Amino acid sequence: MDRYVQANGIRLHYLDHAAEGPTLLLMPGLTANAHSFDGLVSAGLVPAVRLLALDLRGRGLSDQPGSGYTLADHAADVIGLLDSLDLDRVALGGHSYGGLLGLYLAAHHPERVSKLVVIDAAAEMHPDTRRLIQPAIDRLGKPVPSWDHYLAAVKLMPCFYRWWDPAIESYFRADVRTLLDGRVISRSSPAAITEAVEHVLAEDWQAKLPLIDQPTLLLNATGGYGLPGAPPLLPRAQAEATVAALRHGRYRAVPGNHITLLYGEGAALMAKEIVKFMRD
Repeated sequence: MDRYVQANGIRLHYLDHAAEGPTLLLMPGLTANAHSFDGLVSAGLVPAVRLLALDLRGRGLSDQPGSGYTLADHAADVIGLLDSLDLDRVALGGHSYGGLLGLYLAAHHPERVSKLVVIDAAAEMHPDTRRLIQPAIDRLGKPVPSWDHYLAAVKLMPCFYRWWDPAIESYFRADVRTLLDGRVISRSSPAAITEAVEHVLAEDWQAKLPLIDQPTLLLNATGGYGLPGAPPLLPRAQAEATVAALRHGRYRAVPGNHITLLYGEGAALMAKEIVKFMRD
């Protein structure tokens, strides 16, 4: 299941959930890793499709070059991966940042993308994006005493308020490495994430939507991202505006918030919707 490939001058790690169905390549969120889609796998997405889940450069077990975190850099990695696997054209997409990368690839490399699956990402960015993602960046590069301490801190994050699914632990275990003294630290490079954020915020996403001709499924989390009373990270109106601007867009609301939609009830609904979309 764990696989490595040399692509675009670096070593990329990905998970190959092999199956007889059509291939779907999914890319994780900004600081996330390939295991963020484990909930979709257990919800039945595999074996209906062959799922390739990628660790983007600077995250997970992929290489961490000192620079080169533009969308064009990430897109070149994905094209290199497809070339290495002899995959001419595939369905692809991802969650959050990975969904935006999917839109970028569809616009700039249409010959390689057959369909798009965009999970809680849209062309109009949240005006407080930097502030909202700062807690996720702040935890990077800072060792904590143990895995138990790390997990306890994760469970206190506002997005998990009164919610926890043990299935999510595989994602967080893949997020850290253990130091010689027993402490654990996130694998993601803080410098890489910061650079990636600035490039994605500078992109003219509205200009890209008319270039995208591929059928696109946008899955939108309806739950509040934070403590009770918080709004969704991606309001429905913004998600639907992106779908309306696409030539062949579909919208589906999903229970859960920006993170928890990947597990439990949200994952079960998404797995069904994605399988149906892949078969259409």
